[in-house]
Amino acid sequence: MLVKLLIPGVVLAACGSLFSDPASTPAPPASAAILVFYKTAGFHHKSIPDGLRALQKLGKDNGFRVDTTANNARFAPAQLTAYQAVVFLNTTADVLTAPQQTAFEQYIRAGHGYVGIHAASDTEYDWPWYHGLVGAYFVSHPAVQPATIRIQAGGGHPATAGLPAAWPRTDEWYNFRDIKPDLTVLATLDETTYTGGTNGPTHPFAWYHTYDGGRAFYTAGGHTPESYQEPLFLRHLLGGIQYAIGR
Repeated sequence: MLVKLLIPGVVLAACGSLFSDPASTPAPPASAAILVFYKTAGFHHKSIPDGLRALQKLGKDNGFRVDTTANNARFAPAQLTAYQAVVFLNTTADVLTAPQQTAFEQYIRAGHGYVGIHAASDTEYDWPWYHGLVGAYFVSHPAVQPATIRIQAGGGHPATAGLPAAWPRTDEWYNFRDIKPDLTVLATLDETTYTGGTNGPTHPFAWYHTYDGGRAFYTAGGHTPESYQEPLFLRHLLGGIQYAIGR
């Protein structure tokens, strides 16, 4: 069956082969819902409103409900169960209390999904479980500048399906520390195309993995407001969300 994924300015026709990765899952039902969480306790990205609008539009066009909140009280078992996945949109520092962390751990263990966007890796440095979920921690970044992302061949993952093998764009490029070994890296950052990279030739940009009973996807893109107007970046986000929602 042909599934149309609609993105502002782009209609992506995708067949089941795009979801054939062993760790991915079938497309979600039309009644699926995600919670976008954007609380900050450190740096606050001015692009958050742009990201919220873009994610709401993706949901409207692709058959899933998008609720948004900066209120960490939503991290309670009775409220989280309404969602197939939770998106951390440019969260920073310590955003959940200990009981809320426990509720989120239980939520993921029940088979739900997580999507981390950009500063989601600059979040909860003192919570080892979250480190395992997000996959790596932010350590530094150079100035915003153009660079080329290299899409890894042979993955067939919806987050990179249809993207060019060499994907040039402008963003704030994160360097990472404590990168977990179980990640499947979908895209790397070519450090020869910009200045300030410190992770070398395998510098990860986007990845996914199964974790503690659930699914996790992370992309380092999304610092700039302009990111959320880029058709290819929106395609990338949508694919990550579709993976995280699962069934």
